[in-house]
Amino acid sequence: MTDDTTSTPHEEENTTDFGFSRVNRGDKAGMVRGVFDSVAGRYDLMNDLMSGGIHRIWKRFTIELSAVRTGQTVLDIAGGTGDLAAKFSRLVGPEGQVILADINAAMLTVGRDRLIDKGATGNVQVVQADAQALPFDDNSIDCITIAFGLRNVTDKAMALRSMLRVLRPGGRLLVLEFSTPTSALLGKLYDQYSFQILPAMGRLIAQDAESYRYLAESIRQHPDQETLLEMMEVAGFANCRYHNMTGGVVALHQGFKA
Repeated sequence: MTDDTTSTPHEEENTTDFGFSRVNRGDKAGMVRGVFDSVAGRYDLMNDLMSGGIHRIWKRFTIELSAVRTGQTVLDIAGGTGDLAAKFSRLVGPEGQVILADINAAMLTVGRDRLIDKGATGNVQVVQADAQALPFDDNSIDCITIAFGLRNVTDKAMALRSMLRVLRPGGRLLVLEFSTPTSALLGKLYDQYSFQILPAMGRLIAQDAESYRYLAESIRQHPDQETLLEMMEVAGFANCRYHNMTGGVVALHQGFKA
């Protein structure tokens, strides 16, 4: 008698995680798109509420570590509402370029509107793009950032290779993402917050508890600090390291193209 819940190796190859569920690999991008279509309008508000505003500190550290200079080209993948792109726009100046890229059209629309409101459009290009197959020339980007987006990518290894391809030699990748708390006690508190409070906030503020339940689950499915570091090295990045923030709730990974 066979156990119908047991997956075969072939089934594992053709499925991937969507939160705690397994779905066909070809379906995940559309399902993630549905999540962000739902939350796009209140995404920044929810980020402030969910993190108590600490996400701004995490992103500020990312910008500081980027060492972006005047005249450079920066690609912000999964840049959504454009908060990082607006800051990079000022750093690279009129001779530089910032590319705000996201696979989700609804998020890009919000981002484009906010960049216009901030007057940061002269050197910013908005592109709908899949991180797994970036539509940019080889060796054309000085710095790539992806903040809270890699965990939603179906094939993370493919995306990392795509990022390496478009970076110039000496260019830097920065991956800001939720990660694994370094303290067991913090981990327990974080789990309670993620699976009880977060969906309730999503229901009350964004009228969408399920999307925020998925976001909490997707964090748990994301590789931990050491695993992501190894994935970056396998993809070909050099001098890889990471910085834990807020007790490992968030980690900032960096790597360079040799």
